[in-house]
Amino acid sequence: MAERAFQVDLRGVVDLLSRHLYSSPRVYLRELLQNGVDAVTARRAGDPAAPAEVRVEAPEHTRDGTLRVHDSGVGLTEEQVHELLATIGRSGKRDELGYARHEFLGQFGIGLLSGFLVADEIEVLTRSAEGGPSVRWVGYADGRYRVERAGRERDEIGTTVTLRPRPDAEEWFGARTVTELARHYGSLLPVTLTVGPTPITGQGPPWAGAHPTPARRRAALDGYCRELFGFTPLDVIDLDVPEAGLRGVAFVLPTPANPTVRATHRVYLKRMLLADNVADLLPDWAFFVRCVVDADELRPTASRESLYEDDLLGHVRDTLGDRLRDWLVGLAETDPAALREFLRLHNVGVKALAVHDDAMLELVHRWLEFETSSGAMTLAEFGRRHPEARYTRDVDEFRRLSAVSAAQGVGLVNGGYVYDADIIARLGDLDSAAALRPLDPGELTTRFGVLDSETELRLRGFLRAAESALDRLGCTVVLRRYAPASLPALYLTSRAAEHHAELAESRAEADPLWADVLGALEPALAADRPRLVLNHTNPLTRRVTTLTDPHLVELAVQALYGQALLHGRHPLRPADTAALNRSFLGLLDWATPTDPEEGA
Repeated sequence: MAERAFQVDLRGVVDLLSRHLYSSPRVYLRELLQNGVDAVTARRAGDPAAPAEVRVEAPEHTRDGTLRVHDSGVGLTEEQVHELLATIGRSGKRDELGYARHEFLGQFGIGLLSGFLVADEIEVLTRSAEGGPSVRWVGYADGRYRVERAGRERDEIGTTVTLRPRPDAEEWFGARTVTELARHYGSLLPVTLTVGPTPITGQGPPWAGAHPTPARRRAALDGYCRELFGFTPLDVIDLDVPEAGLRGVAFVLPTPANPTVRATHRVYLKRMLLADNVADLLPDWAFFVRCVVDADELRPTASRESLYEDDLLGHVRDTLGDRLRDWLVGLAETDPAALREFLRLHNVGVKALAVHDDAMLELVHRWLEFETSSGAMTLAEFGRRHPEARYTRDVDEFRRLSAVSAAQGVGLVNGGYVYDADIIARLGDLDSAAALRPLDPGELTTRFGVLDSETELRLRGFLRAAESALDRLGCTVVLRRYAPASLPALYLTSRAAEHHAELAESRAEADPLWADVLGALEPALAADRPRLVLNHTNPLTRRVTTLTDPHLVELAVQALYGQALLHGRHPLRPADTAALNRSFLGLLDWATPTDPEEGA
């Protein structure tokens, strides 16, 4: 059976490139520049003294409505033109084993086809460094092409690519647009690049240039950052990964960054811009920097607009993360004031790293301030002041208990913000003496002062009535003395009691079968109930304990119960809301004189 070749619909391929591979027709110029630079690289590999030039002429320069890209590269013979320009997917940048040689920017052999995004006809006039006549190749968007010896010889070795814009793509061919595109993609290229009379390339990467002093270099990089990103960096960090041939800089943002928005970076490959918005260069936690890097060995995707995810990119990501971490550690040793300013702005990123990195955990422990019952301070300082400190995982719990726990001599740290509880829990890995225990609210009652036996005996009747008032709400009542005296009552629930409440709520909502299963678990937990701790040092609470009317005791205790729930920002169940409303209306009714006309 005879073998047949695939028939390629070039229009379909061009549509595929324009709609699915490339993000915009603007990449046509990048691809043409890339081919020119690769041709120069190939020629200089055999002749280091060969010129390295790429010239772009927009229609305003050519005067015939075409765009031309000239290069002083290696050129093509007639045989190479037939082999390389007429076969989709074939690249002249591959060795005999089929692997792309790393000296070249392009690796997919389809760059020239991008010209069909903006033109229906592409002409290539080329003269090879190997000798022979000049050759002209003309390709059409409908799949036709022709190859012929040029009617006029090309004087110099190299290639000229000519595009005649389609009417719907003329916006991409204006001299100003072409100049901006050339500067955007090729300003760092290691060749002399011009658009008409305008030079595009200059002194190369700004981080690699020679400067008389470190201060002058920093000023130049600050200016580059302002021009590129629109901000003056808090600091500049040099980046270097030899395995990937990567060098560049990271600019530290001077304002807080949104940790939920992944930072993007400007990446060059062999000094040709890959993209402005590469998101996979750094670890997720490093959202406080914007990077500009150039790499020789990283691989682009087929569209050459992002990086190919492989082991080398993973190594680069880890190495750059280590570099940022080392910068932070070094800052703690050389410039503590700058570190404090950085932590004020970018504490979330540092905390994200500290969750799994011991060096960052040590830095956070020593330098980052946390919210505590003694004010904002570092965990190291707080640990020295409060050897038996506790922490809470919930912001609301910290707010309702910090003053009470501090009054009882129990230091409390707010671990309710992102990463805080995980960091505090890891302190024991750093130093066992620095470890903090989570606070169980129920243990605070063990630190409250008890009443003397005479007072306790005198208030026994009140306590029985108070217990009866809250029994159906699942809460017990205790009388204690504690600070601050301004707090009349405190609602405390242990972890076990919270679990019991959640279990009861789930049982009420479950079907009969699961309700029975959950009910079997309740007796073991029922003994541990939430507590309303009445403060006998509070004047109002003391007056309430002198009430003798059982109905009035019920209203007053339920009012204190509701107030304690609201003050502590506890969720209100329907039964709690009903009790709060009932006590409020009952006390209002009791305090309001009866209208004589109402009885009539």
